[in-house]
Amino acid sequence: MASVTHTVGFSQVENHLFEVQLRITKPAKQQLLSLPVWIAGSYLIREFSGQLQGLEASQGRSACPVKQRSKNEWVVSTNASTPLVVRFAVYAFDASVRTAFLDQTRGFFNPTSLCLRVAGLTGTTQRLVITKPAQAHCSTWRVSTALKPVAVDARGYGSYTAANYDMLADSPVTLGDFWRGQFTLRGVPHQFVVTGMGSATQAGFDHKRLMADTKRICETEMALWHGASAKATPLPFDHYVFMLHASANGYGGLEHQFSTALICPRAHLPQLDTANPTAMSPGSPLSASDGYTQLLGLISHEYFHTWNVKRMRPSELATIHYDSENYTELLWFFEGFTSYYDDLMLQRAGIISRDTYLELVSKTINQVAQTPGRLVQSVAQASFDAWVKYYRINENTPNATVSYYTKGSLVALCLDLSLRSASGSHTTLDDLMRSLWAITNGGPMRERDVTTALVQLGYPDIAKQLQLWVHSTSALPVASLLSAFGVKQHRTTPTTAQYLGMRVAQTNGLRISHVQRGSAAETAGFASGDEWLAVTVGGQTWRVMSLDEVTTWLAQRAEVQALVNRDGQILTLDLHMPVIPAAQLHTLHTVDATLLKHWLH
Repeated sequence: MASVTHTVGFSQVENHLFEVQLRITKPAKQQLLSLPVWIAGSYLIREFSGQLQGLEASQGRSACPVKQRSKNEWVVSTNASTPLVVRFAVYAFDASVRTAFLDQTRGFFNPTSLCLRVAGLTGTTQRLVITKPAQAHCSTWRVSTALKPVAVDARGYGSYTAANYDMLADSPVTLGDFWRGQFTLRGVPHQFVVTGMGSATQAGFDHKRLMADTKRICETEMALWHGASAKATPLPFDHYVFMLHASANGYGGLEHQFSTALICPRAHLPQLDTANPTAMSPGSPLSASDGYTQLLGLISHEYFHTWNVKRMRPSELATIHYDSENYTELLWFFEGFTSYYDDLMLQRAGIISRDTYLELVSKTINQVAQTPGRLVQSVAQASFDAWVKYYRINENTPNATVSYYTKGSLVALCLDLSLRSASGSHTTLDDLMRSLWAITNGGPMRERDVTTALVQLGYPDIAKQLQLWVHSTSALPVASLLSAFGVKQHRTTPTTAQYLGMRVAQTNGLRISHVQRGSAAETAGFASGDEWLAVTVGGQTWRVMSLDEVTTWLAQRAEVQALVNRDGQILTLDLHMPVIPAAQLHTLHTVDATLLKHWLH
């Protein structure tokens, strides 16, 4: 029997409480227990202990004194000779992929939200027992997790094991009357579980298409890392589980070594052919704006993390410290390069066209262009500051920081095209990724390993250029590199909001959410939170309810007076229509298909 056993159950789903029992066979005299404050892959202190309640401990029939040492630590006094049992409950009503959720429709939890760390025993085997609910309402529920089953029933309730606490923490659990499918690639079974859309007996979406497309994505990414042949290098995992929850409007994903947790809007799932529900839909061409394209990009992104961040990972995260921030400057590589490959894998797999892929690249280029913070912060700095900036978004975020996802993906694009240009397309970013996998043995990586790999491939000058792209705010040579591969940038007409340099929410009026640094909106004096009420043109004042109305007036005059409500005070702002928009936006067009094939083939 494992020396540490975590038992999770629930007596009624309506109270959103998971009931947890921790059993320690041989506790210490003063046994320290703690709950993580963050979850790997989401770089923010989330204070999971805030949802924990009613912690008590006993040995046999005797209660044990419990003293809370900090926000997430408890010390239990024991006799150090008989098993210690700790009981508590965790409130679970966060529908994200990062914490825990429980209601009448489903259950989900990350062990980082429910399972205490036992000091001195985190490196030993951890057992997780999931008890069957007594409520009749949950009689059709099943369990899905990537943990190794030890003794489970037909619905998955029972005992699972993890080699240590790190493996337990990295293994989310889904409960519910979910739809489940499976496919096998290179001998590795892949399970796909969907909650919030249909049931075990009837899926409310085109599951055949979802499974077929996911399989093609996985196959393409396996080929990148391990070669096209099934007899190539062995895979670093022997099973994998996709856990997807379809919600009204949620979106996100979190990677794990043997699984991933995903959320998408229900409308993003492929729709059934109502004329023939059992048939696979014809698979109409996907555009960049299709919700299903976005879902497949998310699946591709999280699966790519199976290699790039869950195994090959920043050296600073070789050991996870669960009680505090874990800083690294390498998220531009592990998130940014993964963001470059996620949509590229869809194109290589034949799921989206080259034109659709270029449209997605255009979107990324424009997102970075509309972020003044790119001139303030490097992607290395953005990586280090993720804990206090990227995950703590406010009205000044676009002006002060840059996304290591979007700009990091453009760094990857520039590196890929630079290698292809220098080698006549004989060396690519794929080669660099495989070289890094070999150098690190699929383990901890340092930034100098990237330099080493580039030098070994024969490109020291590109290694120096990469340092500039990563550690400075210099503009990336995206346009010139794309041009060398038959792709030209063409200016596109910005919206009024983009022209003025603001972001607005249009709900029963105009509410300003962000003001871009150096823009006409900032010069006029607009601030986040302002309600734009009216404009004065030629001595007359007109109510405005949408930006379309603002556009009409701005088309007539180069200057208007904007009336805004700020904290109950009406202000008049002089707004001058800029000659040049706040950000130059572009679309990408193929001008030489032959050259393009040297990149997208």
